[in-house]
Amino acid sequence: MNHAICSGPATLEVLFSPAEFEALRRRDLSQTTCVVFDVLRATSSMVTALGNGATAIIPVAEISEALDLHSRQPDVLLAGERDGLRIRSNLTGSVDFDFGNSPREFSHERVQGKTIIMTTTNGTRALRACVNSSATFVGAFLNLTALAAAIRETAPRNLLVICSGTYEESSYEDTLGAGALCDALWPLYEAGEVADSAQIARQIFLSERKDLTSAIQRARNGRRLLTIPGLAADVPFCLQTGIIPLVPRLHADGRVTVT
Repeated sequence: MNHAICSGPATLEVLFSPAEFEALRRRDLSQTTCVVFDVLRATSSMVTALGNGATAIIPVAEISEALDLHSRQPDVLLAGERDGLRIRSNLTGSVDFDFGNSPREFSHERVQGKTIIMTTTNGTRALRACVNSSATFVGAFLNLTALAAAIRETAPRNLLVICSGTYEESSYEDTLGAGALCDALWPLYEAGEVADSAQIARQIFLSERKDLTSAIQRARNGRRLLTIPGLAADVPFCLQTGIIPLVPRLHADGRVTVT
C-alpha cells in the first residue's frame, strides 16, 4: 500500500445532500479525489454497463443535452430516467430512450462495444459537479471491493465521497454506500482530518452491515422501487457487494470509462 501521497494530514469527507452540488462546483477540487454514489440506481447501472462491455458512459444533466449529443452521434445509445421511469417520447418530443435506469437492462448483448449517454435525476448531476476534481470515480456496492483497493493503492491525500441522494434530499442507500467505503479505507484516513460526515456515514453502515436488505427497505427510494413490479428486483441487485471488479472514472472530456 502506498501512503506517500498522504504525507501531511489526510482528509476524508462525505457530502450527503444534492443541495450541496452547487457549492461543490465552486470548490477547489484540484487536489481532491471524488467518489460518487447513486446506489439506486445510476452508478450501479454505470458499473454494470461497463462491466458488460460498454465502451463509455457520457453522463449529462438534462434530457436536452442527451438529445443534442445523440443528434451528433446517432450510433450511441440513450439511457435515463425521470421519477425512476425510462424517459419516453412524451418527455423528449421525439424518441424513447433505449434504456431506463435499471442495471439489469444493461446486458452484455445490448451494450457490448457501445457508448451510452445517460441522464438521471441525481446521479449524473453529482458526477458533473465533480468535473474539476483531480480524479472522480463511480462508486456502488457492486464494485466496492475494487474501488477501495484502487484508492488504497493511490492513497489520495483528500478524499470526498458524494451521495447523490433522492430528489433534493439525502438518501439512506447512498449513505450506506459511502459509509461502507469509509469503513474499508478507515486505516488510511483515521489519523488525519476525518470530517464528522465521514464518521456519521461509517457508523450508520456499521450499524446496518449485517442486514443491508432490511436497511434498504427503510430507504425512501428503496421502498418506492420495491412497490414497482418491473423495478423491485433492482434493489437486491444493487446490494450485491464487490461482484464487478471495475473502477470507472470520469475523464476531462466528460466520458466515464474503466480506469
